[in-house]
Amino acid sequence: MCGIFGIENHPEASGFTYLGLYALQHRGQESSGMVSWDGDNMRVERGMGLVADVFRPATLERLAGQSAIGHTRYSTAGASAFLNAQPIVVNTANGPLAVVHNGNLTNARGLRRKLEKEGSIFQTSSDTEVILHLMARNPREDVVESLLEALRVVEGAYSLLLLTSQGLVAARDPNGFRPLALGTLGDAFCVASETCAFDLLGAEMIGQLDPGEVVVARDGAVRRYQMGKAAQPSRCAFEHVYFARPDSQVYEDSVAQVRTQMGQVLAQEQPTDADIVVPVPDSGLCPALGYSRASGLPFELGMTRNHYVGRTFIQPQQSIRDFGVRVKLNPDRRLIAGKRVILVDDSIVRGTTSRKIVRMVREAGAAEVHLRISSPPTRWPCHYGINTPRKEELIASQHDVEGIRAFIEADSLGYLSVEGLLGCLSGAPESYCTACWTGQYRVASEAQDDRQKVLFPIHSEERV
Repeated sequence: MCGIFGIENHPEASGFTYLGLYALQHRGQESSGMVSWDGDNMRVERGMGLVADVFRPATLERLAGQSAIGHTRYSTAGASAFLNAQPIVVNTANGPLAVVHNGNLTNARGLRRKLEKEGSIFQTSSDTEVILHLMARNPREDVVESLLEALRVVEGAYSLLLLTSQGLVAARDPNGFRPLALGTLGDAFCVASETCAFDLLGAEMIGQLDPGEVVVARDGAVRRYQMGKAAQPSRCAFEHVYFARPDSQVYEDSVAQVRTQMGQVLAQEQPTDADIVVPVPDSGLCPALGYSRASGLPFELGMTRNHYVGRTFIQPQQSIRDFGVRVKLNPDRRLIAGKRVILVDDSIVRGTTSRKIVRMVREAGAAEVHLRISSPPTRWPCHYGINTPRKEELIASQHDVEGIRAFIEADSLGYLSVEGLLGCLSGAPESYCTACWTGQYRVASEAQDDRQKVLFPIHSEERV
């Protein structure tokens, strides 16, 4: 879950890339980076932290040029460290080359071992670097041909942007796991993980990259290629549940509308007697609104989120129960006390946070707390770009719904069904990846490290 943005043929490329990354900050908060090209030189700036922390006015002034690509990172392969911050920039026989990547390559470990035995020296632990080494092994006068050679070898999930002397290149894997949108801004061409970046810039969306498509933009002109790999469409349905911003269009659908409809279906599938519907902000807002509309129960903003909490904060020496959750979420006793509350959230992973939230709502005076989840139980880890825990750490893989309910201490617990969720999406049900709920993986994965040997215990009969 990373955010990528690129723009070509614009005099303020770095400034607009900065704004594009700002809009995509929700997709990754560990590191940010950008590279620009002015026709002669490629300049790169990277750092750990948020977009606003890494890029200052003086920094942007150094990133001169009419083309730029940028990245906000949420690590899923490779440690969260400066050496893995993207873009990755290398010098090749055909000039400098930079790449940013959203997704996970499922065969990166084997490819890396093979390349290292043949003499390749890797500078990072990121799977993205494998693509650059494969391109270096197959140099072509046209950089797109070199990229296509590399992409014929790699497997898994990737939405890529490359910045070269030959233009801005965008590519999406044949399964289409991760979204990648195309847009125009006057005479400029831009690409982004989500359309909310276009909205901020005033750009016009022209469509999505098709699975297996490669697009090259140079001097305002666009060329499109198809890899030719046949693969089952496997768009990540969890983008609609949690990752994407509600004001984005992902694939064919408005995220906000889909989440609201999920809440409506959830109310039909998991009704209960209650007084009010309260969202767990922010991803619970739209499904709670839908649940309220379908059930006829009042919608109340009974919890407030502190949006200024970073990844770390100083805790007082005196122990405060559930401090980590309390600093981010605060229930409103005036709205909750004495009420039977339906609490709506997007998902449950380990269950520990959900239990803390339920306790907080009870301590605010709720007479009953009924938790409703706008997605199915998360029973399987993802290896297509989501950093989920080991399978045994996923509470739904170890307990049935009643066992989870008892652990989180709710009066009742209800999930949205897989069929109910897919029915809210306009694409064909079989075109979405639901592996985190069903265990039906579309692309086999090798064990990336000792942790993932436990993370992905997939048997052949469990693959689709």
